[in-house]
Amino acid sequence: MILVWLMAILFAGGIGAALAESRGAEHPRAVALAAILIDLFLVILMLVAPDSLGLGTASTVAQLGQHGEWLVLLKAEWIPRFGVSFIFGVDGLSLMLVALTIFLGLIALGAAWGEIKQRSGFFYFNLLWTLAGVIGVFTSLDLFLFFFFWEVMLIPMYFIIAIWGHENKEYAAMKFFIFTQVSGLLMLLSILMLVYFHYSATNVLTFNYFQLLGTKLPANVATWVMLGFFIAFATKLPVVPFHNWLPDAHSQAPTAGSVILAGVLLKTGAYGLLRFTVPLFPDESVSFAPIAMTLGVVSILYTAKVAFAQNDIKRLIAYTSVSHMGFVLLGIYAWNAQAVQGAVMTMLAHGFSAAALFMLAGGLQHRIHTREMDKMGGFWGVAPKLSFMALFFTVAAVGMPGLGNFIGEFLVLLGSFQVSIIKTAFATMGVVVAAVYSLIVIQKVFHGKNKNNYVMADLSAMEFICYALMMIGLVWMGMYPQTMLDMAQPALQGLGVVFPR
Repeated sequence: MILVWLMAILFAGGIGAALAESRGAEHPRAVALAAILIDLFLVILMLVAPDSLGLGTASTVAQLGQHGEWLVLLKAEWIPRFGVSFIFGVDGLSLMLVALTIFLGLIALGAAWGEIKQRSGFFYFNLLWTLAGVIGVFTSLDLFLFFFFWEVMLIPMYFIIAIWGHENKEYAAMKFFIFTQVSGLLMLLSILMLVYFHYSATNVLTFNYFQLLGTKLPANVATWVMLGFFIAFATKLPVVPFHNWLPDAHSQAPTAGSVILAGVLLKTGAYGLLRFTVPLFPDESVSFAPIAMTLGVVSILYTAKVAFAQNDIKRLIAYTSVSHMGFVLLGIYAWNAQAVQGAVMTMLAHGFSAAALFMLAGGLQHRIHTREMDKMGGFWGVAPKLSFMALFFTVAAVGMPGLGNFIGEFLVLLGSFQVSIIKTAFATMGVVVAAVYSLIVIQKVFHGKNKNNYVMADLSAMEFICYALMMIGLVWMGMYPQTMLDMAQPALQGLGVVFPR
């Protein structure tokens, strides 16, 4: 039941935050903080002391066809007439992503603490419901339930952008909604087709993930069904050419919205590819892998090039985010132990570095009321703590050895080299390009002259704590990556990744 509690606390906290606004504008954030801290406490117990919660291989695991990689598995009837059940499960992979979601939810709360003044109750309602929806995505093992939570996490994020965003917020919110909704409907159609063909073969109507594994579809249909899943997840990742919504959404979203978008929502696309697309369609995924890896390389290089042309600092970071997530797609479809472990590490490390960079960009905009880099300069002498944090997370994002991003991208390149030397060589060029545009940003924004004589406050105590926590996370992933690799390995083996003995 702990997985249900994780979501229920956030849902209830969101309602409580909305109701608390009548008592004062500051009460909703206190309610939201309490809900996130309770969830964080439960997740920490799951990570470090699972026995205290009675976790272990559930009695239902055997009948669902698994072999012990699940830490928690809950199954209950929901709509038996249509084969829909409540099936929630968490293994090492999903547990790390749930932990990342709750942690970055806390960081987003810190980013919104002094920024959100208007309709704060409804804002924290949407923030907590987005987090609850994401946890549902990471833990749902019934495809109807998965699609339900996929929609739950999108609608609150639409409101966060549309209400609390910046000058073109309505356009960005609608674009985000259309891209994700249309691709989500393609996934729903694919889910229904998969269920239909499973029913035709077995006379069993079910949305159960475990029962749908291994479903045989006609050859002329299977690829199209697989593509429905792939497009939905590739849009959320995002991958060129499905990435066009992301720069607008990031540049117009409030800081907390950008933190959740970059740090958490993009990871749902990668998780969907790992958990659903490849395991449900293994043969079709093998055939499609060269195309998917090529799209990953194109994403790495194309968006890195486009980043050079940006003067809006949030749009630049958004394009670099797409570039780095290209390594995730490359690693997933290389589908060997090193590459997939690298993809998982990149997902986790990118969650910290991208969230921190968007928080820094949002903090700058909040202080000087512009995102245009040609109006910036000389900030190191004005706000040295903020400038140091920007330098740290910039070098982290480009793969500084000793930090988590380096481990992830190195493993991806090592694994993909075994599959395609040419694609790996082009992907490696993306690392070089990233270093160049990152140095340009640091030089343009934080060095040189303070042309407009900006005077700004340096980091507040809350901001400093948020950045320090993310720094510790990246250093830990870089120095002790085996912690995460060992946790992910049983889950990845359960998905079919072959590890050397």
